[in-house]
Amino acid sequence: MSRFLIHGGRPLKGRVRASGRKNAAVALLPAALLAEGPVRLENVPDIADVHTYVDILEAVGVDVRRPEPGVVEVDASSLAGRPAPYELVKKMRASYYLLGALLARTGRAEVALPGGCDIGTRPIDQHIKAFQALGADVTIEHGVVRAEAARLRGARIYLDIVSVGATINAMLAASRAEGTTIIENAAKEPHVVDVAILLNAMGGRVVGAGTDVIKVTGVPRLGAAEHTVIPDEIEAATYLMAAAGTRGDVVVEGVVTKHLEPVIAKLHEAGAQVEYDADWIRVRADGRLRAVSVKTLPYPGFPTDAQQPMTALLSTAEGTSTVTETIHEARFRHVDELKRMGTRIRVEGRTAVIEGVERLSGAPVQATDLRAGAALVVAGLMADGCTEVSGVEYLDRGYERMEEKLRTLGARIERVEAAVTA
Repeated sequence: MSRFLIHGGRPLKGRVRASGRKNAAVALLPAALLAEGPVRLENVPDIADVHTYVDILEAVGVDVRRPEPGVVEVDASSLAGRPAPYELVKKMRASYYLLGALLARTGRAEVALPGGCDIGTRPIDQHIKAFQALGADVTIEHGVVRAEAARLRGARIYLDIVSVGATINAMLAASRAEGTTIIENAAKEPHVVDVAILLNAMGGRVVGAGTDVIKVTGVPRLGAAEHTVIPDEIEAATYLMAAAGTRGDVVVEGVVTKHLEPVIAKLHEAGAQVEYDADWIRVRADGRLRAVSVKTLPYPGFPTDAQQPMTALLSTAEGTSTVTETIHEARFRHVDELKRMGTRIRVEGRTAVIEGVERLSGAPVQATDLRAGAALVVAGLMADGCTEVSGVEYLDRGYERMEEKLRTLGARIERVEAAVTA
């Protein structure tokens, strides 16, 4: 167990590069199982969730190599189809992508119900609906999902809710089904598009990714390919918010600026100075920000994963801000920790009402999930005195060398390993 010690109150200044996107990498790795040949992924972030997925792939009989930093090579040519170990699957939500990939590749999948951050109920009913529409028999017994199909056939799938996971899983399963599958009310997130690009590079036929209707024409075989993971816009958003909150001047490079348009808009509305081009964004702030209202929505709306760091940023904005969470019902668990630092926030249903204070004060706080941890780090950088953030293992799941990157921007942050007791 590790913790961060942050001595805040210093403006962040300099340049930092965004790593590969976490949510894309953990979908692309299982997608590589569909290929009967090696798949090379570049710009893969060095994070705990990627390490866990590599362990899962090796456990199900896949050859995985990491020849250099940022590169993962997956060769599932001799996929054994063994069940994924529960002790690994329970660590991450994205393990459910194994269902669609293994079902399409071997006709059978057996995966324990996934784990991950506890941010509210996240059922997989839409995933199951998609598999059943394609002709699979799906059962859940003793916490294990089993899907089987002698032959998958294309179908029309209407998702009752916009679900990134169900959209990607339906694409994976449909990629090798007989005929054409139409996925309606599909998620539009950038990593949905990234998965479609990889499938097409492997010889798949996917069109419409990035819109609410995706057409997948199944092919009998997918082959070797190379692909570069898109940049992580949530990591980039976190550093941009930290820059604004510390009244600093930071350029985040290696981004797809279009993916960050709602974050840019809210930072600008709050009074930060924002400049950007296609692949970089600069944020400056030389004073206290203004209160704004934020509402999370599916892409291209304001991302739910950026909500918690945004709540921390607005805690010192002048006036009263509101942050409404429409995606996950339990995503304000960081608020009680922020209150330890002097914030004035009350939660009313799915809305946090934030009365801005002049300054925050350092305090010991506990991360309850990945993005809550990011919020506490942003608050710690803004606060006077020392903030001790426990639960750093959550941050390691989605941020590559976070403390090192922040130190390049002038932050005083160090990782401290907890003492082992007998």
